[in-house]
Amino acid sequence: MISVNKNDMYVVDITDMSTDGEGIGKIDGYTLFVKDTVIGDKVEVKIMKAKKNYAFARLMSIIEPSPDRVEPRCEFARRCGGCQIQHMSYKKQLEFKNNLVLNNLKRIGGLSDITLEPVIGMENPYNYRNKAQYPVGSDANGNIIMGFYAGRTHSIIENYNCHLGVKENEKILLRIKRYMEDNHIAPYNEEKHTGIVRHILIRKGFTTGELMVCVVVNSKKLPHADRLYDYLKDIDGMTSISYNVNCNKTNVILGDKTVTVWGSDYITDYIGDVKYQISPKSFYQVNPVQTKKLYEKALEYASLTGNETVFDLYCGIGTISLFLAQKAKKVYGVEIVPEAIADANNNAKINNIDNAEFYVGKAEEVIPKMYKEQGVKADVIVVDPPRKGCDEVLLDTMVKMLPKRIVYVSCDSATLARDVKILCGNGYEVERAVAVDQFPHTGHVETVVLLSQLKQKADDYINVTIELDDVDIISAETKATYDEIKKYVAEHNAGMKVSNLYISQVKRKCGIEVGKNYNLPKNEDSRQPQCPEDKESAIVEALKHFKMIQQK
Repeated sequence: MISVNKNDMYVVDITDMSTDGEGIGKIDGYTLFVKDTVIGDKVEVKIMKAKKNYAFARLMSIIEPSPDRVEPRCEFARRCGGCQIQHMSYKKQLEFKNNLVLNNLKRIGGLSDITLEPVIGMENPYNYRNKAQYPVGSDANGNIIMGFYAGRTHSIIENYNCHLGVKENEKILLRIKRYMEDNHIAPYNEEKHTGIVRHILIRKGFTTGELMVCVVVNSKKLPHADRLYDYLKDIDGMTSISYNVNCNKTNVILGDKTVTVWGSDYITDYIGDVKYQISPKSFYQVNPVQTKKLYEKALEYASLTGNETVFDLYCGIGTISLFLAQKAKKVYGVEIVPEAIADANNNAKINNIDNAEFYVGKAEEVIPKMYKEQGVKADVIVVDPPRKGCDEVLLDTMVKMLPKRIVYVSCDSATLARDVKILCGNGYEVERAVAVDQFPHTGHVETVVLLSQLKQKADDYINVTIELDDVDIISAETKATYDEIKKYVAEHNAGMKVSNLYISQVKRKCGIEVGKNYNLPKNEDSRQPQCPEDKESAIVEALKHFKMIQQK
C-alpha cells in the first residue's frame, strides 16, 4: 500500500461521501476523507492527519468541479462548523441523505428488499431554523464579536447573518452588541473565565411571529438589564427578553436560573393545530416547516382510528404526543427531563387535550415497570430516541407489549437500523420508511419507519420434533418458575437468553399445561415469534433438569 504522510499533496477523484458529509477519494486503495468536496470533484488535497489505512486531507484547489457542486450562499461555509454540505446542490443533498438511510437499513438492519418512499425535502432550504445560539467573545483588537464556532474549535467566526437562521437574528445581534458597547459590558473570555456575556439565544415562533431573546451571562445578573428593552423594543414580534445565569466553567450553554427582563417568560408557536409554549430551555424542533411534515408522516404511519392506546417514548415537551392525541383514545408520554414534562402537561392544558398523560423517567425504566406492575399494553408505540437509539431493555419490553404498530422516528439512521433489526427478529416487519430533510445543508437527516406485527402464516413456524415416547410428564409438584428456567438455560448455554413466550411454547409442545391463553396471540391474524431450535433444545434440557419432563 502507498505510504502517505502529513503535508503530502495529491490529486484525487471524489467517488463517495461519508455520513458526516466529507468527500471520499482513494489513492491506490488508500482512503482519503476530504471536507468541502462533492462526488464527481477532481481536487488537489493536502494530507493533514495520516493513519494506517486512511487519512484526513484539506481541500487545496478544485481541478474539475462536480456537476453537483454549487457556490455556497454563505461566505463562511468552509470555515464554519454549522453547514457541512452547502456546496452541494440541494437536489444532490436529498439524494445523498436518502441513500445514507437506505444503505444503513440494508447494511446494518439487514433489510435487503427495503424501498424508501420519496425523500421529503424543503421548497426553500434556507432561513428555516427557529432557534440560534451565538457565542460572544473578542477579536484580536478587543472588539466584541458574535457568530459561530469554526469547525471542531471554539474560535468564533464573526457572522451576524447565518443563512439558515431567521432574518431578524442580524438586527437583534447588532442591537445587543451596541447595548454592550454603550454600557461597557464585557464579552466572555472562555480561557480566563472572565467577562459577562457568553451567548445570545434567539427563538422565533414561525406561525405567531413572536421573538424571544435570552442573554447568557457569567454573572449573577445582567448589568443594566433594564436598558436592554430600549435597544430591542421596535423589532417586530419582540415578546420575551430575559437573561440566563451560567457561572460554571463548562461547554453547556444554559445555566439553571433564567430571569425575565421584559415581556413574557415564553413565546408560543403552532405545529399544525397544536399550540406550544416555548421557554429558553424548552426542547422544540428547530425546523417547524419540516417538523409538521415529520409529525404528519408519523401520524399517518400510526393509522389511528380513535380507539388506540398510544405510547410516545422520549416525548420531550409532548410535541408528537399532542399531535397523536388528536386521533387516539389515550396517549402516554415518557421523558427523563422534568422541565420537559412540566412543559408537556402545560401544553396539553392550553390545547384542552385531556387524553394525554405524561411520566418523568427513563423510558427503559418507566415502561417495563408499567408493563410489569400495571399490565399496561399499547396498540401503537411511537419512539423518538436520542442519537444512541433505544436501550435493549426498552426494545424487549416494547415487543412484550405486543403493539400492532411501532413508529420509529430517528435522527441517526445507523442506530435506527440496529434497533429495527432487533425488532424484526422479534415478530415485526418494516412496512414503510421515509427520510425527512430536517436540516438542509448539513449531514443530518430524520427518518420515520413503520413496523407492524407479522401476520401468521403456516411457513412462519419452525418445526421441531419432540419424541414423546422418550418423555414422561410428571407431577406439577416439581415445577420450576420461568425465572429459574431462564437462569438454568443461561448458565448452561453461554449466557443464552430465552423469553417467557419461548418457554411457554416449549412447555405446550411437551404437554405441560400453562396459564389459560398465556402468551397466545390476540387474534387469528396475529403472529408471535416462534422459539428457535437451539433455544428449544436448551429449554427442553432445563425442563428435564427440573424433572418437569423426564426420559423413560
